[in-house]
Amino acid sequence: MNLLLGILLGALGQILAFFQVQGSVKYQFLQDNKWLVLLAGIPITWLFVESTKYIFDWSGGQLWPGRIIGFSIGIVVFTVMSVILFGEGINLKTGVCLLLSAIILAIQIFWK
Repeated sequence: MNLLLGILLGALGQILAFFQVQGSVKYQFLQDNKWLVLLAGIPITWLFVESTKYIFDWSGGQLWPGRIIGFSIGIVVFTVMSVILFGEGINLKTGVCLLLSAIILAIQIFWK
């Protein structure tokens, strides 16, 4: 359960961080309200802290699995969001990177 909660909170944090960092390129509202975007960093940071805590507990007190899992989640979320919101395609290089991220994620979760 800790792993699932950690992944869900981390994915939500990544989605919100995507809007926070890349959103002003697409949405004028975010460009015009920079202080609101900056203040959104507080709850986004909380999501990452909680995600780290849950994955840390799941991994038996190790930090590296959470870092690697968080990185892999970030790669997947970034890819999905850039395809959906910006219409960027997935070329061979990006596809290979996604595959490697999935493999790294599987190693962290299933290799004990």
